[in-house]
Amino acid sequence: MIKPKPSIECMEEYVPGKQPPEKGMIKLASNENPLGPSPKAVDAIKRASGEVDVYPSSDAFELREAISEYIGFPVERIVAGNGSDGVMDTIARIFIEKDTETMIPIPTFSMYEIVTRAYGGNPRFIRRREDFSVDVEELIANLNKKTKLIFLCSPNNPSGNVIEERDVKKICESTDSLIVIDEAYAEFSDSSLIDLAWDFENLVIVRTFSKAYGLAGLRIGYGIIPEWLSKDYWKAHIPFSVSSIAISAGIAALKDEKHLKRTIEVIRTGREFLLSEIPFRTFPSQANFVLVDVSPLRSKEVFSRLFERGIVVRDCSSFRGAGDSLCRITVGKMEENEKVVDALKEIYAGEGI
Repeated sequence: MIKPKPSIECMEEYVPGKQPPEKGMIKLASNENPLGPSPKAVDAIKRASGEVDVYPSSDAFELREAISEYIGFPVERIVAGNGSDGVMDTIARIFIEKDTETMIPIPTFSMYEIVTRAYGGNPRFIRRREDFSVDVEELIANLNKKTKLIFLCSPNNPSGNVIEERDVKKICESTDSLIVIDEAYAEFSDSSLIDLAWDFENLVIVRTFSKAYGLAGLRIGYGIIPEWLSKDYWKAHIPFSVSSIAISAGIAALKDEKHLKRTIEVIRTGREFLLSEIPFRTFPSQANFVLVDVSPLRSKEVFSRLFERGIVVRDCSSFRGAGDSLCRITVGKMEENEKVVDALKEIYAGEGI
């Protein structure tokens, strides 16, 4: 029997946030938008559903035009894919092969390791500092000729902190490797690194419609890439990877600035509530979630106790380098935030910590 290539056999399967097994449970595990998508996007989905017998544009050009107008970069520098994961997968397909490497500060989103191994590359990990900031000097010192991609998540998942612009500049100036910055949560942050894409030819910014725009089920992602990479990207990408329904929904979502503004307000208000009221140690966050250190309890234990109370959060023990005492809690509707805080206070008090 034919066997998968060794790089696949040694991969770990992606671990998503747990889905609630029954209705009525509160899901705060997957960083989804508590308000859902824009009503305009929902209307666009309904209209587009009547045209699913026809192929979409192979490169999602209409959506890329709308993104171009939204962010101010020329459409030629914008790419699209089946979620931000799809964009990163295409970039990895272009650069990663056997005996090449990627650099990944951990803990962080596991997809960077997955796409590296899928194409036969070797991920190299550097541990983040105690506050989850990236040790830029150590990262640079560990780069070599085999390093093709450097993955940086900002705000970082699961910690919620951002990387400073000066640090990104220092990395870009120190290497010919391609730096891929995942800004999945940028809309919730006080800052973005997108403008650096004007200044550096070795920088890619990747974003998604799954979080702030509430379209996680449609899998829409996009990237801002250097002009020199565009031709190779479209040669390597899977055509028609963004569906016609997703294209229509994405365009409509970008036009509903009111819904986006309301989403950001809800997240920032709820985030501050969680940070101030959770009895365990929390970490500053610029994303739509809060990281909690439940020591001296273990994350699996706290996850189970919350689950028994009808609340699903993310046990972060599956994140490489995260240890066994961290839980990530998505900012939900205020009544959901209040319930998870009350449950955590009950657990905390019960332990006499």
